[in-house]
Amino acid sequence: MPFVHDTLLSPFDIGSLPLTNRLAVAPMTRVSASADGNASQTMARYYERFAKGGFGLVITEGIYTDRKFAQGYVCQPGITDAEQALAWQATTRGIHAHNSVVFAQLMHAGALSQGNRFVQQSAGPSAVRPKGEQMKFYYGDGPYRVPHAMTDEDIADAIEGFASAARLSVGTANFDGIEIHGANGYLLDQFLTDYTNQRTDRWGGCLRNRIRLTLEVIKAVRDAAGVAPVGVRISQAKVNDYQHKWAEGEAAAETLFGSLADAGVDFIHVTEFEAWQPAFPAGEASLISLARRFAPEVAVIANGGLHTPQHAEQAFNEGANIIALGKAALANPDYPNRLVNRLAIEDFDTSVLGPIADIKHRELV
Repeated sequence: MPFVHDTLLSPFDIGSLPLTNRLAVAPMTRVSASADGNASQTMARYYERFAKGGFGLVITEGIYTDRKFAQGYVCQPGITDAEQALAWQATTRGIHAHNSVVFAQLMHAGALSQGNRFVQQSAGPSAVRPKGEQMKFYYGDGPYRVPHAMTDEDIADAIEGFASAARLSVGTANFDGIEIHGANGYLLDQFLTDYTNQRTDRWGGCLRNRIRLTLEVIKAVRDAAGVAPVGVRISQAKVNDYQHKWAEGEAAAETLFGSLADAGVDFIHVTEFEAWQPAFPAGEASLISLARRFAPEVAVIANGGLHTPQHAEQAFNEGANIIALGKAALANPDYPNRLVNRLAIEDFDTSVLGPIADIKHRELV
């Protein structure tokens, strides 16, 4: 078996939590919950197949955290109360039955909300209309709305929403850990990004102020989650701005990853379209290697086109500890078992990207 396969299939600990291997299922929006945000039995079967297929870690799709501005999509699952938390138990139980670990990805959509059942108004750091248009794939239509600029009270509510969701995730839903969604243009990333954050108070301006909300959320989630591992997903690209790069270049990576390490996260999950590529046009370092350089003691999960042996090996060489697969996992929910049994990896078929209920070509279990 190739060296990289041995590495992928070797055990690893995040914090004090042991994983059977270094392969994770990346979070992917599936909009397949009930209309009131409860995780469904179909979702439980969908997630269980990855654990059955040998993945050591499964990270859920983004779960909205409060009943104010957090929900992003119609039929997105939430974890805002005991009912929603209990609905996740079938999913966590099915994953645990196959000796896999599952993290809840907690998400606040902010200005990119296009399907909130609680309010019609979206909210973000500043009253700046997001680039692009709502995603029809997730039942959106037309331009994004101009968001309400969040007040200090709104920000405090958002932080408490993350904390409450973490408490419910670990204490009721039986998740093993928490991933805070700080990537892809959603709320925390909106505060981080210069052109969406035009605030002049302590939440805006310099980069250290713009990452303040992420750090406050980490602190609140850490307090709520107890000993469960807590990490953050980070990207440059956004669902509505694929080409975005941090204006400060590697200096931004140093400030951001260093601050996350100082905040005590157990892992940093970096995602890029092609994760092995240089993070900035003028440099040679990937986001993986920058995360390793500036957060040397923190576990790094890498995501983005890493399903081939050569790219997975490159990611490990640059400092990744775990490889997270998205589209490759959809095409091969048994990817780890295929490596063990030396079976071919199937090509990705875009038909599997739709809501779970629309998948026709593969049985869920």
